[in-house]
Amino acid sequence: MSGRHTGEMHSHTVEGTDPQLFVEVHDPQNDAGLRPVLLLHGFSSSSKLNWHDTGWVAALLEAGRRVITVDLPGHGRSGAPEDMDSYSPSRIRADLLQIAFDAGVRPLHDGDPTSGMDVVGYSLGARLAWEFGATQPEIVHRLVLGGPNIADPLAAFDLIAAQNYLADGTPIADESTAGLLKMAMLLPSNNIFALLSLVDAIKAEPFDPAEAVPHMPMLLVAGDQDERAATMPQLAELGIRAGSMAEQLTLPGRNHTNAITSRAFKQGAIAFLGV
Repeated sequence: MSGRHTGEMHSHTVEGTDPQLFVEVHDPQNDAGLRPVLLLHGFSSSSKLNWHDTGWVAALLEAGRRVITVDLPGHGRSGAPEDMDSYSPSRIRADLLQIAFDAGVRPLHDGDPTSGMDVVGYSLGARLAWEFGATQPEIVHRLVLGGPNIADPLAAFDLIAAQNYLADGTPIADESTAGLLKMAMLLPSNNIFALLSLVDAIKAEPFDPAEAVPHMPMLLVAGDQDERAATMPQLAELGIRAGSMAEQLTLPGRNHTNAITSRAFKQGAIAFLGV
């Protein structure tokens, strides 16, 4: 990998509490003189799985971009706070804003390509990126949303069935819930009960993309085999109606699981963010 990274967890507080999030800032060897890029991973994944192992961090560093990665609560190397508030999308957005400021991100300023930041999110990270861009237009320059959905797939997660399964092995009837829970349990770094707290908190703050629409340019990307992202054109239309530039990129032969590894995805995102 070209570039260097701190490898340290950046301490920050929001409303006087420590969210226990693991954050890394990666600096390129040859800086392109552009704003940093924040990467947001998906449910039951981590920065390592979504962004390091798939070559995203390396590709962005090679392009001269400064990269900020964060593991969501209960994921990867982040902690699993006991308070439910730490898992709510609104609290996570507040954490992301503080993380950006801690990393030296400054408000957007015309004529200064180093000001503000770009955000790339995948799956759940795309939902968080959409809302973050809509609520923080003074610092978000461009968005890349991978595997996006106009509805939050976690909203249909059968929380009680998952809890019963973990308690006594009762089979889960809903295939989507069973699949998501199985995927989450495959990763030793995941705190399963923290992830269920995240699902519970997300249900309490349903995703309504029409309620707050990002006004900055956005690139929406999905595999043509990704059923979860079938509503991507509707998200793009929301952006266009709000006056945004919304481009779409479809990846042939890719699904929700392997679209993140696509070279065309990386290349398209880096080109889109390179202005």
